[in-house]
Amino acid sequence: MNNHRRIRLACQPSVSRIALDQILPLHKVLPGARLSVKYRRIAASIQEVGIIEPLVVYPQADTAGKYILLDGHFRYDILKESGKSTADCLIALDDEAFTYNHKVNRLTPIQEHFMIMKAIKNGVSEQAIAAALGVDISKIREKKSLLAGICPEAVQLMKGKRVHASTIRQLRKAKPIRQIEIVELMSASHNFTVDYVKCLLAATPQEQLIESEQTKEVDGLSPADMARMEREMDTISSDFKQIEDTYGKNVLNLVIVVAYLKTLLDNARVVRYLAVNYAELLTEFQKTVESRTLSEAPSDS
Repeated sequence: MNNHRRIRLACQPSVSRIALDQILPLHKVLPGARLSVKYRRIAASIQEVGIIEPLVVYPQADTAGKYILLDGHFRYDILKESGKSTADCLIALDDEAFTYNHKVNRLTPIQEHFMIMKAIKNGVSEQAIAAALGVDISKIREKKSLLAGICPEAVQLMKGKRVHASTIRQLRKAKPIRQIEIVELMSASHNFTVDYVKCLLAATPQEQLIESEQTKEVDGLSPADMARMEREMDTISSDFKQIEDTYGKNVLNLVIVVAYLKTLLDNARVVRYLAVNYAELLTEFQKTVESRTLSEAPSDS
């Protein structure tokens, strides 16, 4: 017997070309919005490569041949302003009047870099990319050279994390092994700000910097303060490595212990014995078993 449920599609599987005058937008694009960076980039992209993402529409119930625009108001407005008469559309099967891509994850600077490099490798010129994104060609060249001087291991550690481009550029001041240590510290503290990486660089020994012959200068810090920061950073790095090396083993041991305690406390005779002879110990065992942080194994997600 087949128990699989059929998954209902959100839109019709094929793209339809619909006249713009048959589409009714839910709101108007205000003149001020047309001056925004987002609007201008979409307009530049449409001009260079056309519509990549179709509009999402829903058939109007009381008027045959008319559609409500659910997603793509900027694209719709740009097409109307440019004199187009039709647009590629996806016809929704539900009247979900919200932006379909409202949960989209924005590209990180590293992802942008790799996308630009892939486009260039496939023969797209820097001028064409700049025109499609509606930015100056100098911005494309900045993104193209973003990872220059950054070691591959540090890049791998930063993939998928929202690390600002200016933070990545600061890493170039450190040698590869120190770049990896700095990224590990930023990841552990979930802090990828420029100010934080500058502090880590200020606490970096002179010999681990690329321009080691130059004296580090940080506003408000004396040479004695710099030396103390370097010693403290060495201690923090050492402690971090020690915790990192033992964390997995300790968590595994704790999970095993908690599982064993659960087995003991499921036995009524054991619980009665502990309650009579070791009441305080029983209380601590129960607290340990009920603790979510110890009873659940760490997840990779």
